[in-house]
Amino acid sequence: MKQGRLWKSFIFAFEGILYTFRSERNMHIHLVAAGAALAASLYFKVPKTELLLIITAIFLVFITEMINTAVEAVVDLKTEQYHPLARVAKNVAAGAVLCAALFSIVVACLVFADRLL
Repeated sequence: MKQGRLWKSFIFAFEGILYTFRSERNMHIHLVAAGAALAASLYFKVPKTELLLIITAIFLVFITEMINTAVEAVVDLKTEQYHPLARVAKNVAAGAVLCAALFSIVVACLVFADRLL
């Protein structure tokens, strides 16, 4: 792959990330929660291994939200009228985000519960 094409692929990827952050309300909520988790990590001087779990949970939520956004866009592009499989695709993608968010809550509870009590 030529260097110019590689650079363009990175630019397109960043555009996709920015699109999700700009257009998805839930991504704003995830970003605030991520900021709070990172701030709490600094405040409580969380060890590196626990910080790694927090960062992993944050990125898992971000990644699933971006995949959800992509699935919704493709389904909306392809379906002009209601279709039960379109609903399934959107619900499953949203469910993946919910699972990632619940995982992040579990991680936060395990890391911060002792420190808050």
